Amino acid sequence: MKLVVIEVVGGKKSGKTTTIEVLTRELTRRGYRIAAVKHIPEPDFTIDKEGKDTWRYAQAGARTVIGVSSEEVATIEKMHVGEFSLKEILARCRNSDIVFLEGFKKVAAKSREVSKIAVVKSSGAAAEAVKTYEPILAFTGAFSTEKLGLKPPYVDLFRHAGKLADLIEELVKKKR
Repeated sequence: MKLVVIEVVGGKKSGKTTTIEVLTRELTRRGYRIAAVKHIPEPDFTIDKEGKDTWRYAQAGARTVIGVSSEEVATIEKMHVGEFSLKEILARCRNSDIVFLEGFKKVAAKSREVSKIAVVKSSGAAAEAVKTYEPILAFTGAFSTEKLGLKPPYVDLFRHAGKLADLIEELVKKKR
């Protein structure tokens, strides 16, 4: 099965993370393997902690550091990510059926291969999403777009998460 990639887009504090969380829970319950990829724009952010052994390995020059515990494996790759492509990101999700992206709008905005779920808080945000993103699979969020006459459907995530998951499942079936 080919990978289904969905970028969840919207303004700050619009509910993007919550949307991914709810959909991940529902789609995992249905048997799908989910990957969630978050772009972290803060400069100098690191998942590694100063003084820890993995940090010390990287400081010594290791370009790849892998931490293995009883419940997870974490891979830290030291590299300049300015030219890191969507293809390279998705290659790291090879054991998944569905990948949710958050924070990659510049990379994925006009990519026809990446469906978008637009999380909106106002009619202005919905109008901006229509101009900026293609294709939009659905709208969700605090503002219902139903009265705007837009083609992508509005789905209330908290009342009908299953309907939004159904739309994603349809994409999965088309990719088979």
